[in-house]
Amino acid sequence: MAKIHSSAIVSPSAIVGDDVEIGPYAIVEGDVEIGSNSKIEAHAVLKDGARIGNFVTVGNFAVVAGLPQDLSFDPTIRTFARVGDDTTLREGVTINRATKEGGSTVVGSKCFVMAEAHVGHDSVVGNGVVIGNASLLGGHVSVGDKAFLGGCSGVHQFCRIGESVMFGGQSTATMDVAPFTIFAERNSLFGLNLVGLRRRGFAKETIAELQSCYRKVFLGTGNMRALAAALKEGETGQSPEAMRFLDFFAGGKRGFATPGRSSK
Repeated sequence: MAKIHSSAIVSPSAIVGDDVEIGPYAIVEGDVEIGSNSKIEAHAVLKDGARIGNFVTVGNFAVVAGLPQDLSFDPTIRTFARVGDDTTLREGVTINRATKEGGSTVVGSKCFVMAEAHVGHDSVVGNGVVIGNASLLGGHVSVGDKAFLGGCSGVHQFCRIGESVMFGGQSTATMDVAPFTIFAERNSLFGLNLVGLRRRGFAKETIAELQSCYRKVFLGTGNMRALAAALKEGETGQSPEAMRFLDFFAGGKRGFATPGRSSK
C-alpha cells in the first residue's frame, strides 16, 4: 500500500502504485499515474498529465507536467510528461508537458536531473542521462542516451544533443551537438569524449573509427552532411557506433557545433 502523508493532497482519480511514498504537502492531481516504489517528496507537485515510472524520486518543490511555456498552447488539450523507471528528479526540477494532443515530454530511465533544472515542452531525454544543476532545455530538444550536461547548461529549442556527449558546465548550444563528443563554451567541440567511450566499454577499434569519422567530417573540406553521407557509403563507418555518429548528420533543423580552437 502507498504511504501518503496526512497533509498531502492526492486526487482520488490519481493512479498510485504499490509502496509509493508521498510526503508532506505534496500535490497529486487527477490525471496522474505513479509507478510502484516511487517517492514523491515534500511539496512536490504532479500535475495533470504526469506519468511517473517505478522507483522514481521526485524531489522537494519539483513540478512535473506543468503547462508548456508556449503562448499559443491550448491548456484544454490532453498531453503528458513522462518520467522513466529509476530516475531521480532533485529539488526544484520542472518538466513541462507537451504541446500537441496526445504528445509527451519524456525523461528516460536511470536519469539523474539535478536541482532547479528545466526540461521544456516536447523535449525527449534519453536513458542514463545526467543533467546538472540549473540547466535549461528549451522546447523540442532531444538528448541522447548517456549524455552528461554540466551545471548551468543552456540548450536552445529544437537542438539535438547526441548520445554520450560531455557538455561542459555553463555552456550554450544553439546548434546540434554530434554524438560522442566534448562540447564547451558556445557551439564549440573539443574532440571525442574518449573517457566516456572507454567507460562505456567501447572497443579500441570502435574508438579509432569514431576518431577517423570525426576528423573527416569536421576537419575535411565541404558540407558536413554530404561528407557524413559519403562516409556511410564507403568502407569507413561500419561499426554501429560510427554509423550512429554519421546518421546524426542526416537529421535536425539546425546547423552543427564545430571544433573549437584546441581541437582544430
